[in-house]
Amino acid sequence: MFAVYAAEPNADAPLDSLTVGERPAPEVPDGWVAVTVTAASLNMHDIWTLRGVGIKPDQFPMILGCDGAGTLPDGTEVVLHSVIGDPAWDGDETLDPKRTLLTEKHQGTFAETVVVPARNAVPKPAGLSAAQAAVMGTAWLTAYRMLFTKSGLRPGQTMLVQGASGGVSTALVQLGRAAGMRVWVTGRTEEKRAVAERLGAHATFPSGERLPERVDAVFETVGDATWSHSMRALKPGGVIVVSGSTSGPNPGADLQRLFFLQLRVLGSTMGTRQELADLLRFVENTGISPEIGHELPMDRAEEGFRAMLDGDTAGKIVFTP
Repeated sequence: MFAVYAAEPNADAPLDSLTVGERPAPEVPDGWVAVTVTAASLNMHDIWTLRGVGIKPDQFPMILGCDGAGTLPDGTEVVLHSVIGDPAWDGDETLDPKRTLLTEKHQGTFAETVVVPARNAVPKPAGLSAAQAAVMGTAWLTAYRMLFTKSGLRPGQTMLVQGASGGVSTALVQLGRAAGMRVWVTGRTEEKRAVAERLGAHATFPSGERLPERVDAVFETVGDATWSHSMRALKPGGVIVVSGSTSGPNPGADLQRLFFLQLRVLGSTMGTRQELADLLRFVENTGISPEIGHELPMDRAEEGFRAMLDGDTAGKIVFTP
């Protein structure tokens, strides 16, 4: 079958490992289902896979793509939940020490067909297109858990999103606005800040700029480049929710500010199947239209990967068969 895959790990030149071609059709174990892929979205996780991060060398070749949408053999339209847990685990699957994501152990969604556990195929709301549904399972689910499960924010409070145009950031803007938060966003360029404003941000600021007042929560996916600003931006007792560190994972902790102002720092990774189902219902009920920056056929996948590596994104990059 047709697929977009990583032929081998390449830490220095990840796109040299990106291959568009044929792979064996998958077998379907008991309790799993074959999903015909109708759309799949690109994530930074796919870049890390090409670099060989979070995946063992003997797992290559690996079909890329950690989330997507498709149809079951009976025609049911589904959204894929990317977290593959241990069947024996009882509870929040993001805390399962044996959990894995598509593309870490199991082949991914950038293909004609992907095989997942039956419970990981979640019914797609009729109001979402395949492309919109394909962005829900990773970036949007991550944003939903950060905002609604982790932050403790209430409608009317102020949130700051560091970084204006990435997939998680644009999801946070749209979810926060729909939930009644006051949404502030930082961005490196006027163009990126304009995207955030169009999606519902109440105010945007250049990266690192002093804010008019302190905020209740900061949402971090950037890391080194924005951390000190995030710490300075918080009210006493405020919270930073972190789900990524694209500019580096080891910023100065600023421990004196942390303990003196009684700040909280919380990590957040992906989300549960139930959170995905709740997210899909929330998006449908509120009429949110997820921001898609590029939509490309899978045989032009390299264009999408290059756009992500170059930072040329405004919303999600989606591939279709």
